Amino acid sequence: MQALPERGYGYAPGVFQYSCGVVALPGFRLERARFRLPVPLAEGFARIKAHLEGLGLPLTAFCACELRSPAPFSEAGFAAFNKIYAGTLQEWGVFLGETNPVARSNVCPEVAPPGEPGFFAFTYARPDAAAGASFVVAGNGEAREGGATYEESIVARGDTSPAGLSLKCAHVMGEMERRMGVLGVNYAQATAVNLYTVFDPHPILAGEVLERGAPALGIEWHYCRPPIVGLDWEMDCRGIPVELVI
Repeated sequence: MQALPERGYGYAPGVFQYSCGVVALPGFRLERARFRLPVPLAEGFARIKAHLEGLGLPLTAFCACELRSPAPFSEAGFAAFNKIYAGTLQEWGVFLGETNPVARSNVCPEVAPPGEPGFFAFTYARPDAAAGASFVVAGNGEAREGGATYEESIVARGDTSPAGLSLKCAHVMGEMERRMGVLGVNYAQATAVNLYTVFDPHPILAGEVLERGAPALGIEWHYCRPPIVGLDWEMDCRGIPVELVI
């Protein structure tokens, strides 16, 4: 975990477009704000900026976000979108050279999708001397890291049978737990565990999701697809004590 004490959080290194997760440092808490409906990217950035400035926080307090897109991207389309998204963060001074410390989930609602990519929610760090642990683990799908393309890296590509979903789930859960380990947090500190898929998770839900970590907490199933064509299963989690709807 890389600490950014001047921003109030640390991050687990990831890829160009996002980090693998963020965690509040001592003396700070993470706070999440959700829009009532997704807002387009440019409008979302403007509203996030106004919200942070209204709280007296610097733009570099912005540390995680949740995006909604109309449909899964091609790999080329995803790369192009990420450059647009990253441009504003670079203007805000959020990037550390070529490194983006901001965690992110980006999924595609299967029903009533937005007309263009935009923000659903965002998270920021703010001072709180009495705060306990708070964190966000970025969304991850069933693609193994290190492949030249997503297509060649997808676990059980095209197999959405219970057996295929089981393989996908095992990979995603393992990576999510690895990220929590880097951040120094665990399921007991989580306030939400999210699943994004349009395939029925019930055959494997109890044994392969809930029994691994937080059965009392349960899981929030969003009828969404991951952001890249070919991916079928994405998850993320967070532990945040204060959440707003704006």
